[in-house]
This record gives sequence, C-alpha cells and structure tokens, in this order.
Amino acid sequence: MPHLRGYPMALGAFKYVFCILFFGLAAPQNPTSMNNSAVIIPIGGIDRATLDNLATILGKRFNLPFKVEVPMEIPDYAFNSDRGQYNSNDVLKELRRYKKRRVLGIIDRDLYVPELNFVFGQADLQGQCALISTIRLRQEFYGLPEDDKIFFERTVKEAVHELGHTYGLRHCSNSKCVMFFSNSLPDTDRKESSFCKSCLKEPAE
Repeated sequence: MPHLRGYPMALGAFKYVFCILFFGLAAPQNPTSMNNSAVIIPIGGIDRATLDNLATILGKRFNLPFKVEVPMEIPDYAFNSDRGQYNSNDVLKELRRYKKRRVLGIIDRDLYVPELNFVFGQADLQGQCALISTIRLRQEFYGLPEDDKIFFERTVKEAVHELGHTYGLRHCSNSKCVMFFSNSLPDTDRKESSFCKSCLKEPAE
C-alpha cells in the first residue's frame, strides 16, 4: 500500500506534518534485487541544476547511479479543480510505467490524497516508485524570503525519505534519522539526511 504523508483533514489545529528530509552517509543494507538502475523523472518544469545535483547526491547515498530522464507531462486527469491540487495517487500511477527501475518523480505542484489536505510525498513500500512535491519545501510558499540552500536541503531529505520507503523502511523513532516522521518544519530542519544505524541494518526485502 502506498505510504502517505501530509495534513490530516480532520485536525482542528491544522498541525504541520512535514516529512521533508538532507545529506548523510549510506543507504540501507541489502540493496533491492531490482535492476541496478534508478531514474529521476521531472514532472513538468523542474530546474535542471537542482535535478543534476540531486542525482549526484542520491547516487552516493544509495550506491546506485541515478539518471535524470526526459520530463514527463503532468497528467491533466490528476488535477482536482475544486481543490486546486493534483491527486498524488494518479501521478504515482504514471510513474509505475517505468518498470524494473527505481523511480523518483519530482513535481512542483501541490499534491493531495482524498484523506488528507496535502502530501509532501508518497512511495510504494518495498516497491520501486517514489514521488515528492517541492512546492511546500520553498520558503516563499510560507511568505518568507527565497532561500535556495534551505530549499535544496529539504528536497534532498524528502527524496531520501521517500526512496527509503521503497527499500521497505518505515518511519523511525530517532528524531535525527531521515526516516523520522516530522510534525513541524523545525523538526525537519534539525534532521540529518542520513539513515540511523537501525535503519541501515533493516533488510531491504
């Protein structure tokens, strides 16, 4: 079942549920038995320099070459005009067409699933597809001055977190681990982008 993160619809206090995560040491042990290739799929317009830098970092993190593929068009049918958001399930479904490869989709649009107000990312546990949205990782989304460094750190953390789920990792209780479930943006920014020792020992499959 896909792993989801975002705002619970029914939370009266509208708690921030940020699960955005930056650099670290290594990937979980026992790499997946899938084909030893991974791709980053920009969905719509994404800055190329960001994608190339991200591919380099993820390649070192997961000991797996990441290639930036040709951008994929944003699926129109995923857009919900009532909400002004894109259904994350529909976008993830498009990514599953890249069979036998580990896939990270990146979109700069607001994502949701029916049960939640929004999601930062979604992944197939022990699967091959992960998806992140960058729009809520930007300082300017919250009315703050643009900060490329902070934005990129959060993007890396989010990417590592969601890809970690494709290796079968679940949320971690270690607040410094990239797999920790953040409830606030300060929680996210205090995190490292690395896996803790316990997560590194988790079997991939």
